[in-house]
Amino acid sequence: MLKTTRYTLLFISWVVVITILSLFSFPSIDLDPSSFTIPYADKITHFIFYLVFGFVGCMSLRERTMGNLGLIKTIRIVLVLAILYGILMEVLQYTLTTDRMAELGDVLANTLGAFAGIGLIRWIFSKKNPLKWKF
Repeated sequence: MLKTTRYTLLFISWVVVITILSLFSFPSIDLDPSSFTIPYADKITHFIFYLVFGFVGCMSLRERTMGNLGLIKTIRIVLVLAILYGILMEVLQYTLTTDRMAELGDVLANTLGAFAGIGLIRWIFSKKNPLKWKF
C-alpha cells in the first residue's frame, strides 16, 4: 500500500513544506553576510521548490490514475495547479503576514520552476527513454 502512494504522500508533504516556509518566519542564523552571499538566493529557492512541485505533482497524479489520465493532460493540470498555488502563496503572504513580502519576481520564479519540473517529466517519459507513462 505504501509503495503505491509514495509520490502522493511526498507531494502532500512537499505542499505542506512550501506552505509553512511561505507563511511563517523563522529566526535567522547569524552569519557574517560579507563572507557569504548568494545573489538571487530567494529566487533560486522558489525555482527549486516549484521544480520539485511540478515533478512530484506529475508523478503523484500518474500514481493516482495509474497513468490513465495521460501525460499531456497531467502536465497541464499540474502546471495550472503550480501556478495558481504559487500566486495564492504570494497573495497570502501579502494579506496574512506582516514580515513577509509578496513579489511578482517570486511568482515568475515559481512558474519557471514548475515549467522546469514539467520539462524533466517530459524528458524522463520521452520516446528516447525506456520509462512508460502508463502502468
